[in-house]
Amino acid sequence: MQYRESGILAAAVFAHLAAARAQGIDCERLLIDSSVDLGQTQTPNARIGREQLALLLRRLWDELGDESSGYLSRPWLPGTFAMMGHATITCPSLRRALLRSARFVAMVSDELHIKLVEDGEEARLIFHHENRKQLPNQNFVESLAVIWLRFFSWLIDRTILLERVHLAFPPPDYDEEYADMFPCRHYFDQQETCLVFNTRYLNMPLVRDAQQLSEFLARAPECLLTQYKSDNSFTGRIRRMLQSDNSIENLSLDDVAERLFTSPQTLRRRLKDEGNSWQDIKDSVRRDMAMYQLKGQETAVAEIAERLGFSEPSAFNRAFKKWTGLAPGAYREKFRD
Repeated sequence: MQYRESGILAAAVFAHLAAARAQGIDCERLLIDSSVDLGQTQTPNARIGREQLALLLRRLWDELGDESSGYLSRPWLPGTFAMMGHATITCPSLRRALLRSARFVAMVSDELHIKLVEDGEEARLIFHHENRKQLPNQNFVESLAVIWLRFFSWLIDRTILLERVHLAFPPPDYDEEYADMFPCRHYFDQQETCLVFNTRYLNMPLVRDAQQLSEFLARAPECLLTQYKSDNSFTGRIRRMLQSDNSIENLSLDDVAERLFTSPQTLRRRLKDEGNSWQDIKDSVRRDMAMYQLKGQETAVAEIAERLGFSEPSAFNRAFKKWTGLAPGAYREKFRD
């Protein structure tokens, strides 16, 4: 689910209640008991406030005895997510924490699977729900992805900036919310649902302790209903600028600094504070654009290299092989196969 300061779209909340309805839960009563005005939720683009949503989720989980909101055949008893947090808090790095969270999920559910895959400089965190109840489960899977992204960003005290997100579903009625849910490029109707980010995050240490975790969990789910950190970070703003600009090869750090009304020196310092650099961000966007064009278009490799600002195709080939382990042509053929 998506969570702006003004709340979440009512359509997304109603989608999340599908499993509860299937179990005969009176969802209208739950909404009313959570101070939600049902009349207002029928208006276009109606939103439900963050505090109301948090109260609704608590009531729902208590009534079902299930933190999965009814989507799993074997319920996640209240406190399951907290135990996952305590299981991961002692890990030395994000990589180990994500792997341990996947093992924990496998122990408490045999129909929900989380997997971390590393390819070159890309990491994919894959979410698969077998959906044995045959429910409309898109919002459930999306919510899990958002929760994992925000919780583990909190553990390393860094926003894990996504390269892109793949979703094994068609665009929903609330697809305009995806820019806030996942501030990156979105691909629907994919073979798997996964978050894609740079592997350098995996080596970052966890900086939270058990006391901080207890305080965090005491504020759940409210603390997970908003972005961990503002998407107005310099890194996020530059990524959006590069993704929307048709001439990425012509943009320099000085150009970007001017657009952001700051000096190049200050911009470099701010990016360093956020754990990034100008070259890291530019390569990240280049990699994403290159993969998109190699997968979905017939554009020649030489033309892609030129569009992305490489001086010659051979330089692009070397960079792409470093990113993915494959040359551009081989990557295109692999995707077609």
